Amino acid sequence: MALNEKLLEILACPQCHGHVRWDEKNGGLICDTCKLLYEIKNDIPVMLIEEAKKL
Repeated sequence: MALNEKLLEILACPQCHGHVRWDEKNGGLICDTCKLLYEIKNDIPVMLIEEAKKL
């Protein structure tokens, strides 16, 4: 699944408000600053800090 480029431009990490990037291998959005993976479920990014996985 590829994420819409426009959506990716406006999404930010809810913890640090930094940039997130699409990671196809992990199937989600990664914040390199916080080292968190935000999973995508049913084509919707789950941008909740308590739901994120630590990398």
